[in-house]
Amino acid sequence: MTPEVFRVEQRREEFPGTFTLRIRGERAKNGSPAEFQPGQFNMLYAFGAGEIAISLSGSPRDRDGYVHTIRTHGFVSQALERLQAGDLLGVRGPFGCGWPLSAAKGKEVLIIAGGLGLAPLRPLIYNLLGDTQSVRNIRLFYGARRPDEMLYRDELAQWAGSMEIVQSVDHGDADWAGHIGVITGPLAGAELDPQNTVAFLCGPEVMMRFCIQTLTAKAVPESAIYLSMERNMKCATGHCGHCQWGPNFVCKDGPVFNFAGVQSWFNIRAL
Repeated sequence: MTPEVFRVEQRREEFPGTFTLRIRGERAKNGSPAEFQPGQFNMLYAFGAGEIAISLSGSPRDRDGYVHTIRTHGFVSQALERLQAGDLLGVRGPFGCGWPLSAAKGKEVLIIAGGLGLAPLRPLIYNLLGDTQSVRNIRLFYGARRPDEMLYRDELAQWAGSMEIVQSVDHGDADWAGHIGVITGPLAGAELDPQNTVAFLCGPEVMMRFCIQTLTAKAVPESAIYLSMERNMKCATGHCGHCQWGPNFVCKDGPVFNFAGVQSWFNIRAL
């Protein structure tokens, strides 16, 4: 429960209201690696403001520090947004269950992201692209509100050389040549081998709900669909109860869940 002190090494503005911090702690300086599993999260503590749960969004192979992409929406995230290179923050973690990499072996992989949901999926993409012999094919379906609100645009261009990327926006501009509308549109038109497909989803719950409906309509098994949930996580250890979701605590039983195991809870919209 005690945060470790980390220092901001780099700050990058993704677009107004969303930024990425690269941070490094004393453990890395002493030779202890900053290890995590794709899909896990840290509790980031802004001194004098409090702490919030933020997904890890860097490469798992980078053992020198952590990377977090953060959207400004509350008091703590506003305090984190003011941090610059050299400033200090507290870190607890990593916590939670990550993406099941073994489920992707020998499969066609669909990665479906909405908005900031690409951040928790980014470490998974790093892993899969570093081990392409284990998967048959990788496709990314990524939707955002506007072209200038897409994360990691330079990397998206690089990844396009190694996997198929389908991008969609709610509102295009004069330079946008891609799909306009919700990401379920191009997903519904995609050809796939349902019995040999595994899907990883992260984004707004309404987006994931409709994407799952699209996948199951294409006969993708519910057991082959994994999603990352976001709830109001306070302690990260399952003690406070803030993130209870049905019989689960998102912080310790998730945030990654197999859809087959949580379908009854996921379909209750007010839960």
